[in-house]
Amino acid sequence: MAKILFKCILVSVILLGLSCANVQPQARANTVTVEGQAAINKGMPLLAKKQALQDAIRQASLQSSVNIHSQTLVSQNNVSLDTVSMRTAADVSNTKIIKEWTTDNVYHVVAMVELSADNSCTAHHRKRIIATAFPLVKQEQVTGYETQDLYSGIPRELNNLLIESGDFIGTNATNINLYPRADLAPESQDQAAYRPSKVMQIAASNGVQFVLSGVIRDLEVESTEYMSGAGPLAFARSLAREVVARRGIGIDAYVHDGFTGALLFQQRYVDTVIGDVWIPATYTVGSERFNSTSTGAKIARIIDQASTDIRRTLSCYPFTTRIVEIKDNKVFINAGAQEKINVGDQLVVYSTGGDDLNLDGGLGFIGKDKQPAGVLTIHTITPRYSIGSLEVPARELGVKVGDWVKSW
Repeated sequence: MAKILFKCILVSVILLGLSCANVQPQARANTVTVEGQAAINKGMPLLAKKQALQDAIRQASLQSSVNIHSQTLVSQNNVSLDTVSMRTAADVSNTKIIKEWTTDNVYHVVAMVELSADNSCTAHHRKRIIATAFPLVKQEQVTGYETQDLYSGIPRELNNLLIESGDFIGTNATNINLYPRADLAPESQDQAAYRPSKVMQIAASNGVQFVLSGVIRDLEVESTEYMSGAGPLAFARSLAREVVARRGIGIDAYVHDGFTGALLFQQRYVDTVIGDVWIPATYTVGSERFNSTSTGAKIARIIDQASTDIRRTLSCYPFTTRIVEIKDNKVFINAGAQEKINVGDQLVVYSTGGDDLNLDGGLGFIGKDKQPAGVLTIHTITPRYSIGSLEVPARELGVKVGDWVKSW
């Protein structure tokens, strides 16, 4: 009896050890308490509070993860260049101010900052994104007997998955091609010093925060050169190629920020298909018949992975929208209930702060960069837009229609 009891205990201990060994440790967020400061300018404490919180977030990020690069150049026994650059790598998932005060026209905050352990954040607002075409680098890689929906279908389905996630409000504009030279993407070929980039123009004219684009880098089917020759064997190989072949898949996905035109996301997805690699002409991307083909299934998998990667990358990025109208001290912004704007939300307004020369109907500017001009407090919400007021009248701050507002 004792031996049986001992064996049972031994087996239980072994099973417990195995189950513990299979449990993967969960990443835990790191929470730190830090102080931030900012000067109060033009009698706007709300803006100073926002800037002080940003200062606290920077301090918290430095404590968590920082890369330092230093460079020293010596010429004729003298130091000619001595630089130190620093870049933080932490993502902030949540913040809470636990104390705030002002002294000598300086705003102080003490905040609890939660740094993300998995490089992702909880999205508080739904962000607008527009999908543009994914042109083929080599048109000849897709024959006239195959589907012609890849050009618009891949970005359309990728955008649809982003919409379904609940984090984005999407627009499909797959008739727009950002890359006339697809082989050079994501480089743009229409840059000019006196006007904003095409990305910024698209974002402004469509009222979106992000611009999704990409290229189909590779869809090549293996060469038929080795099948040349005469005789039954060469003929059999040629016939076999119509049934069993090898095809490479390479798709690049990009996301640009409409506020600055900066490239925020760039990823290349590659795969290989062996077998029946052709996609019939009547099949559309995202359909059941498309996904039932070998190449279509691999492309669908790439689209799904790209949507996950984009969501993770943009989750920590601040929400941004534009001012669409100003009446007295009422400021109307192009975001409302559908973007999850709430009464009491405070957004930072970015303005050029002057009457700089506009050459494109107000979409861009020459001269001063956009700077924080004030804090907009939301007091009225509709499904499509919201109304707020500034600490100081808009005309005194140089705030105008077309200026940006951001969550921080």
